[in-house]
Amino acid sequence: MHSLAEERRDAPDGSAAWLRLGVATLLSTLGGVGMWSVVVVLPAVQAEFGVARGDASLPYTLTMIGFAFGGVLLGGVADRFGIAVTTAIGALALGVGYVAAGYSASLWQFALIQGLLIGFLGCSATFAPLMADISHWFARRRGIAVAICASGNYLAGTLWPPVLQHFVEAVGWRQTHIGVGVFCALAMPPLALLLRRPSPRSASPALAEGSGGRGGLSPRVIQGALIVAGFACCMAMSMPQVHIVAYCGDLGYGVARGAQMLSLMLGFGIVSRVASGFIADRIGGIGTLLLGSVLQGLSLALYLLFDSLASLYVISALFGLMQGGIVPSYAIVVREYFPAREAGSRVGVVIMATIFGMAFGGWFSGVIFDLTGSYRAAFANGVAWNVVNGTIVVWLLHRTARVGGARPRPALG
Repeated sequence: MHSLAEERRDAPDGSAAWLRLGVATLLSTLGGVGMWSVVVVLPAVQAEFGVARGDASLPYTLTMIGFAFGGVLLGGVADRFGIAVTTAIGALALGVGYVAAGYSASLWQFALIQGLLIGFLGCSATFAPLMADISHWFARRRGIAVAICASGNYLAGTLWPPVLQHFVEAVGWRQTHIGVGVFCALAMPPLALLLRRPSPRSASPALAEGSGGRGGLSPRVIQGALIVAGFACCMAMSMPQVHIVAYCGDLGYGVARGAQMLSLMLGFGIVSRVASGFIADRIGGIGTLLLGSVLQGLSLALYLLFDSLASLYVISALFGLMQGGIVPSYAIVVREYFPAREAGSRVGVVIMATIFGMAFGGWFSGVIFDLTGSYRAAFANGVAWNVVNGTIVVWLLHRTARVGGARPRPALG
């Protein structure tokens, strides 16, 4: 028999839930190194293997593809075996992957290790599956909890690059990779063990399903709409995030200025993610997603109107502040419309679509630049994709309000 104090601790929104959120965010921050290290070491890897910039970018592409598919696979693993198993797999893959990458003899070896071990089985375990798992532990504060967990990825992008750059300059990229692998193998498994406790959905039938209220739409239609919306919003989102450094170089401001703007963008993205969680707890996932879409479109359009150095700093900060909450909103929407037992795999699929949008959007913006000789058309393309995203979200919101009545509310248990 559990005491009343233990039941309160393990209840949704209880003390165990907040402790779990802290552990999940830390794991997301540590595991997120897989997405950012490949960017930091790109120049050193290119120089060592003597390849062109396009070839040297292949490891990043494979990492993103692996990250996308891995979220789906490991989300299903988490649904079946629990998040502790998933994060343990991620820790092992990162440890082995980084050490192996440090000993890679060719660019192809390095790229495959990045894609399979670091992207597919490694850092993917510490993003979408963790967001899905933490959503089971909160009801009234689900929005802010998911948003904080998702911020781990941006925290990784803020904290890891300067640390990695320091060690690359001090001991070289190979020793840096080996060090990261050893660190992940030692630091992450103990944190994964702290997530062994079953989620409250196992003990509470009220939490076993989503809140209903699907607006008369089939699960396949909703899932398909979220996939297209996720792809479209990140096609738009990728333009500044992937090309702001090159854009500043082309304008004559220097790539260092662009790197500062990217860091500013990611830093304000953390603020945006946390703020979006508070908003989602009040207006729901769909409403928050629509708000983020509109604000992202407006801030993206500002790049078409202003290109002075000062204005680019301001717009980059605004862009980060407006778009950071979009991706975690998808996880909240999934929990509002689908059974909890499917959360890991369904969140993984939607996040996969957003990653593909980032990867394809970054490439396509470069193609547009090559064809037109400027980034103006690329920014306009981003705005157009943002309109697609907003249209889909408005349609979902309209169907929910028209057929389902009030917006879905999270089950309280």
